[in-house]
Amino acid sequence: MEGHDVVLIGSGHNALVTAAYLARAGHDVIVLERNDRPGGLCRTEELTLPGFRHDVYSASHPLLLAGPVMRELGDELGARGLTYLNTDLPTGVSFSDGRTAVLPRSMDAMVAEADRLAAGDGATFAAWMESFAPYAPDVFGLFTQDLAEPDARATIDRLFSGDGPGLTPLASTVFETGRREVSRFRSPVLQAMLAPWVMHLGRTPDEVGSGIWVILVALAIMQAGMPTPAGGSEALTTALARLVTDHGGKVVTGTEVSGILVENGRAVGVRTDEGERYAAREAVVASTNVDQLYLRLLGEDASEELRAQAAGYRYGRGCLQIHLALREPPRWPDPRFARVGQPHFTTGLDGCTLAAAQGMAGLLPAEPTFTVDCPTAQDPSRAPDGAAIMRVQVLEMPCHPHGDAAGEIEVGDGTWTPELTARMAERVLGIVAQHVPNIPDAVIGQAVVTPDDIARFNPNCGPGDPYGGASDLAQAYLLHAMPGQPGHRTPVEGLYQVGAGTWPGHGVNGNSGYIVAHQLLAS
Repeated sequence: MEGHDVVLIGSGHNALVTAAYLARAGHDVIVLERNDRPGGLCRTEELTLPGFRHDVYSASHPLLLAGPVMRELGDELGARGLTYLNTDLPTGVSFSDGRTAVLPRSMDAMVAEADRLAAGDGATFAAWMESFAPYAPDVFGLFTQDLAEPDARATIDRLFSGDGPGLTPLASTVFETGRREVSRFRSPVLQAMLAPWVMHLGRTPDEVGSGIWVILVALAIMQAGMPTPAGGSEALTTALARLVTDHGGKVVTGTEVSGILVENGRAVGVRTDEGERYAAREAVVASTNVDQLYLRLLGEDASEELRAQAAGYRYGRGCLQIHLALREPPRWPDPRFARVGQPHFTTGLDGCTLAAAQGMAGLLPAEPTFTVDCPTAQDPSRAPDGAAIMRVQVLEMPCHPHGDAAGEIEVGDGTWTPELTARMAERVLGIVAQHVPNIPDAVIGQAVVTPDDIARFNPNCGPGDPYGGASDLAQAYLLHAMPGQPGHRTPVEGLYQVGAGTWPGHGVNGNSGYIVAHQLLAS
């Protein structure tokens, strides 16, 4: 039986971050991946036409650049081909009636933009950011701490315990809605530019607990921008895999782990679906969700209580992504959008929350809010000369629809058939055309990624949730992934968990991989 210090199951970016830190420190690591190449949802392909390179799933990585992984590994990853391209306008918003706004990284420019939208909103925005500034270091520091560990508990105590007998103002923010958080602004355009970003964290603006994430996203993208790897999102995981192998580790693709070997309550290795066994001298790290981990990989080696909790793990909404090959760049409703990373197209905050509610009710949203980005504006290498690529990301989509909020599309049994996919894509692109006048005339190629496609590609997405699990308060923070496992150390000795199913959750941030790497290095 082949043996290694640490065996990692899955090669999403968090697993590769853990493997990279361990390999750099001299540990013998092996990463086992079921797909044909490493990277999880960081995947770049010619989906539409030759020469048009699309990010199939994830695209921009602001949270990664705002965190410690790039600060500590950035030079080594750069030496292995990773370069980030960025913009000074990370996001914006366009209404179908022609109103637009952008969010600059410069505070002075942002204040001016907010005042353009509504007198006084600039000062309100600056005060909003200033009010959060004392908490920001500890809040962002929590993203690199295991919430079940003493250090995190001390950080939380500092954040919530005031100088007197009461709690800090931050404490209530944790339970506020995104709608209430943006209600401080007079401009509905500014509200609609900020609040929908919680959708990219699996939440909704009317959801309890979403409020703090509005300001966290605004802070993160003003700090880090909307960075995308040159050549596409997969360049990140390609560089991470090279870093692992350059330090003596192994990354093996086309190999699916079917079980974790447990002896005397300790994880000692894994077996694959082809009967191979890999021994783990120090630890097994699973880049899986708890349903995969406890029900499929551990099975009877996990307690009945843990298996019951894992069976109750919930997934959120699905995602529809429309990838377009364009004969020419989009003609934006605002010329500044040529520099905007990911603007939202929307009817406003109410329209956004209505579409989210429709999706949560299992209905195709009648008029969704979505982001539209054009990576070739910063990276012309991803399309032939003069051409462009565009991605439309719709996050209010039910994984298995059982109806249509507009009463126009027959959904059948909820399977994303070619007919259902085409009808929904037509609806979305009709909205895009209200904002971008050369759509659909400029379109020369199209590919649609549905929740069913996401589910088939990555079992951690369950029925098609790109964020790998619901993020409401009942499945967040210390309850993420589940009450019986509030941190990254599982109840099985020597078995750790990383990925979207653990704190701090989904998104390309590398933080759960960072946490587990440092737990192992410390032990």
